[in-house]
Amino acid sequence: MTTFVRLLIFTTTVFWAGITMADGNHHPVNNIDQAKLGKVHFPVSCTPAAQNQFDKALAMLHSFWYDEAEKAFQQVIAIDPDCAMGHWGIAMSLYQQLWATTPTIEEMQRARHALAQVQPSTIKTDREKSYLDAIAIIYPATDGNGHDYSTRKQVYEQAMQRIAEQFPDDNEATLFYALALISNASLDDKTLTRQKQALKLLQRVLRDEPHHPGVAHYIIHSSDYPELAALGLDAARAYTHIAPTVPHALHMSSHIFVRLGLWPDVVQSNLAAYQASQEHASDNYGDDIHYKDYLLYAYLQLGETEKARAIVQDILAADQAHPHNTTIAYAFAAIPARFAVERSDWHAAAKLSIHPANFPWQQFGWCKALTHFAKGLGAARSDNMIEAKNSLKQLETLRDLDRAAHQDYTAGQIEIQRLAVAAWIAAAENRTEAALQLMRASADLEDSTEKDNVTPGSIIPARELLGELLLLLNQPEAALKELEASLHRTPNRRNGISLAARAAKKAGDLSKAEQYERQYQALQPAEDLSS
Repeated sequence: MTTFVRLLIFTTTVFWAGITMADGNHHPVNNIDQAKLGKVHFPVSCTPAAQNQFDKALAMLHSFWYDEAEKAFQQVIAIDPDCAMGHWGIAMSLYQQLWATTPTIEEMQRARHALAQVQPSTIKTDREKSYLDAIAIIYPATDGNGHDYSTRKQVYEQAMQRIAEQFPDDNEATLFYALALISNASLDDKTLTRQKQALKLLQRVLRDEPHHPGVAHYIIHSSDYPELAALGLDAARAYTHIAPTVPHALHMSSHIFVRLGLWPDVVQSNLAAYQASQEHASDNYGDDIHYKDYLLYAYLQLGETEKARAIVQDILAADQAHPHNTTIAYAFAAIPARFAVERSDWHAAAKLSIHPANFPWQQFGWCKALTHFAKGLGAARSDNMIEAKNSLKQLETLRDLDRAAHQDYTAGQIEIQRLAVAAWIAAAENRTEAALQLMRASADLEDSTEKDNVTPGSIIPARELLGELLLLLNQPEAALKELEASLHRTPNRRNGISLAARAAKKAGDLSKAEQYERQYQALQPAEDLSS
């Protein structure tokens, strides 16, 4: 553990030690209580009533409650039509920088319309003008400025850095700059430079505002990596109490809990998020299915097979899937694939089909690939070589399409899956050296990148598959090494622990075998997880 990590763990623990004992009544139904959104104050040149509403809207924005935040900022303008920053808030509510690849055309139009309503005479301070100029970078008046969305995000980050430097006492500027740093971080950058830089900025704001929802939220996002996950645990514990009425705040903590293998906490977090989302009238289907993917993953680790099965049945019973976005596409593909593969039900995996059939899967090749990965792996492991090789071909095609579209990250994720399927086909054909070479290449490629926010984790870790393959090839010492490396990155996984126990026993390391067997036995659900 580095000095950087130790210092941040210590200070976050000190600041948030008392927060996690706060009120646990998470679910106001009709009114959104500002006290349950977190403590935010961003002085703007508006009437007192508009200022109060602005702070409430901003608290929602910091928790990515985008639909509600946009409505709340519209109310700011209704209260005070000359409140220029209310229009800024609407534009910010449409900039879902960690979630969306690009704003939709309709979102671009709404944001441009909001910013066009700002009259120069209503901009009272240089600070407010700087904020308005910064968000205008994301929504240029026309698309013909020569800058693509990724470039505009980089320019926006630079603008927020200048604002943070120009107004060093403005914690909001520091927070939005930290968020921009996280937003522009590459999932292929293993140095985590931007995330560490963001954590230092957030640590500074934490000293002043430990109850600010953005501080906890962005610390979790900055720490959502195996190397940094311990830094986010105190924030994860605190965030649910800072903003207990916000579904995303309740769910977001589970990103850290998954990283640390805290499965009962993952269950509680997502059950609370799902319940809170049901108690608000907004369209939340995409969020709900995201929570279910996390729930299923945790249930499988705890051996709660029937609870996981109920989620799968719910997904398969749906004939339609809306809206058409990555969150929906990923969960619809991942949930049945994960249920079959995690349980080593290879016959069921081989029989998976693309569902729902009328979904525009051609727009979501990476998500579609999940089904072909599970089918290919299942077919290879149940001696159905025709189906396995068909799935392998489908993965190659989807990978090539994403490469041609310069979608390098998703093309890489599909290649990880293609290599794994090819490895198990080779193993089934007794091409042992080729199988190990392909499976190791898959594991190394997966270790060189990071998971997207949309997923609790890969359908099955590639290095865990490598360890299992080595174990089947009667190389227990090598298998144990790979399985322990996998458990280091994805701790407390049920399959990984079970395989490690078998490998250790077969290798003659009875002490380790006993250790892993105890750890496996400890993976039992608490009695009240579904209450």
